[in-house]
Amino acid sequence: MEKTTNFDVIIIGGSSAGLSAGMCLGRALRNVLIIDSGKPCNQQTPHSHNFLTQDGSTPKEILSIAKEQLTQYKTVEFLTDLAVKGIKTDSGFEISTRSGKSFLGKKLVFATGISDSMPAIEGFAECWGISVIHCPYCHGYEYRNEKTGILANGDLGFETAKLISNWTKDLTLYTNGKSDLTAAQTEILKEHGFTIEEKVVERIVHENGQIEKIIFNDGAEANLNVLYARLGFTQHCSIPEDLGCEMTEQGHIKADMFMKTTIPGVYACGDNISPMRSIANAVYNGSVTGAVLNMELINESFS
Repeated sequence: MEKTTNFDVIIIGGSSAGLSAGMCLGRALRNVLIIDSGKPCNQQTPHSHNFLTQDGSTPKEILSIAKEQLTQYKTVEFLTDLAVKGIKTDSGFEISTRSGKSFLGKKLVFATGISDSMPAIEGFAECWGISVIHCPYCHGYEYRNEKTGILANGDLGFETAKLISNWTKDLTLYTNGKSDLTAAQTEILKEHGFTIEEKVVERIVHENGQIEKIIFNDGAEANLNVLYARLGFTQHCSIPEDLGCEMTEQGHIKADMFMKTTIPGVYACGDNISPMRSIANAVYNGSVTGAVLNMELINESFS
């Protein structure tokens, strides 16, 4: 295993949260290594919104600018690789990568995001982030007043339908099988003019990720412009759990308001700790992480 000198901080994940933490730490003169595999979860997303000064930019464009700006901070290093193992050491932590490298750091930051669990629907993954979307605040304005579907059931379907009705009234809830809505929920949705469809969705017909229609398992079709879906997920990186970080019931890394996990010296920020998935939130998380972590290092130097 190839080893380097100690870093003050190793950041695993070089998307919005990780780069934001890296900038704060670089400006604090900390020696930082950012390890990133180059595969962000929003790589298909054509536009990003609700981020001041970057509304309408692609996530790729935003990251490109961030990386270029970070290069002026000479204490921040980048490595394109995948972190696969982490262990606690007497002086901090050791991170090993897929390529066989090993790095030592006093502190760790996990900005590793999550991995969405795609349903077994043909064409779904190809449309994810383009016309199959999760967040109306990110994409709802672009699909306002259009023919819209929601792929969900039960309480989640009911609450999502209420939310999306702010952007369109042409709304169908696809329960993808027998409805789990209560009688009261069903009545409320129908009173507001929503359609409830219980047929099983088999595939999505699309052109370069833009939905044209959905096909049910009985051969029936439904035309759509956009489909909202709330997916399950897994953590993109297992190292936090391997180190003993506590997880929430929802599957996020448990972190306090200062982005500290339950393991001393280990921080987490971005989508891996929050259901509020947005670039703006990730940047905020990362900035807080960098400032709090730097103060921790300062305090330790005085102890």
